[in-house]
Amino acid sequence: MNLVLFEDAMYQVCQINRILESPRGNALLVGVGGSGKQSLSSLASFIAGLEVFQIQLRTGYSMTDLRGDSSGLYLKSGLKGIGITFMMTDSHIADEKFLVLISDMLAIGEISELFADDEVDNIVNALRTEVKQTGTMDTKENCWKFFINRVRNLLKCILCFSPVGATLRNRARQFPAIVNNTSINWFQSWPQDALRSVSSRFLEELEDLPKKYKPSASLFMSYVHTSVNDISSLYLQNERRYNYTTPKTFLEQISLYSKLLVERTYDVKAMIERLKNGLEKLESCAGQVSELRVVFAAQEIELKKKNEIADKILAEVRAENTKAEGEKTIGIVSLHKSDQASQIIFICFLIKVLFKKLLV
Repeated sequence: MNLVLFEDAMYQVCQINRILESPRGNALLVGVGGSGKQSLSSLASFIAGLEVFQIQLRTGYSMTDLRGDSSGLYLKSGLKGIGITFMMTDSHIADEKFLVLISDMLAIGEISELFADDEVDNIVNALRTEVKQTGTMDTKENCWKFFINRVRNLLKCILCFSPVGATLRNRARQFPAIVNNTSINWFQSWPQDALRSVSSRFLEELEDLPKKYKPSASLFMSYVHTSVNDISSLYLQNERRYNYTTPKTFLEQISLYSKLLVERTYDVKAMIERLKNGLEKLESCAGQVSELRVVFAAQEIELKKKNEIADKILAEVRAENTKAEGEKTIGIVSLHKSDQASQIIFICFLIKVLFKKLLV
């Protein structure tokens, strides 16, 4: 398990382990969600050499299914002599009737109608030899009592409940065995030193955060969480309303910070890469522009020479055009004079014809 064992956590592990190793020790762990009840219970169970069992909730999980799981635990601990920790949380209690079975388990160790008659006979027959070895008569009652005692010694029950709301208070009233037959251990809010050590532990795995900034980031995270707790207390006094901050929210804060840092670092690196590529492109373009300037300078000289030649040709063309225009004008004038002469000859001809007609 990925755990940060600060001082308070180690203290809680020692307490839970002491409860589990005591005769018929059962525990009621009271604390808000995310305070480490299940993780530390698993660690304490491992230290005590016990297996951890939790029911697997599914759709339609009922009292019958819980009885089936409990009978398996009873057979495993009572017949095989295996130590087991039966851990149950608020989320496992899909129906409040489940606590009837848990209450019987804590109070007397025997759950009514858990086994059928033939199963009871099989258990009794399997334990007769061991009962005889203890110097007791192997009657059915003695064998069954031996079985229940072994179960109570090897099957430990840990209840991980939250104190938020009136649920725990109502359960304690309806099922007194939850409080009377367990050792109660409270999980308080993590101190600032614990918050700092936890944040430091998780920030050590964050490669995108420079090492010199990790201590200050850890201190700031612990300061933010404790300051929110203080403001929540003032909010409760002034507005009579609760704002719950749990260690789980602190872990979510670290997770969110790590996620955002990775995303922003990736975005910034991508922008830097784009800027770097853009600068390289600009640099290469600047080199190409310098080369083109040299080429254009040489071409400009040639262009000037060609422009001079073109100007000379243009001047000659203009002179030829002027000459052609003059010749064209002379031709038009001569043509106009020839037209006038022809008109005079034609008039004379008409006069001559008229004169002849008059004579006739």
